[in-house]
Amino acid sequence: MGYAVKKSKVHPYITRMKGVCGGRSIIEGTRIPVWSIISWYKLGMSIEDIMREFSHLSPSQVHDAFSYYYDNQQEIEGDILENEEGAYLRKVAK
Repeated sequence: MGYAVKKSKVHPYITRMKGVCGGRSIIEGTRIPVWSIISWYKLGMSIEDIMREFSHLSPSQVHDAFSYYYDNQQEIEGDILENEEGAYLRKVAK
């Protein structure tokens, strides 16, 4: 007799939705992109500070964003770079 195996998501709190944040990886149920959480961390915020700043996120959601980042660094680093370039171009265009 065979057993049904339930597949679990590797990152249960991370998703992508067409039309939300440019289709980038976001924390499920929000419009917060993973790159944003990682950017704040790289700017010196601790994980605890991030959780206080984004108090509507659970610790599991924040930690899953980091887990997703470590599994997909190239993708998230590209998203961070695109965002920085976009911000720079908007500033220069003024």
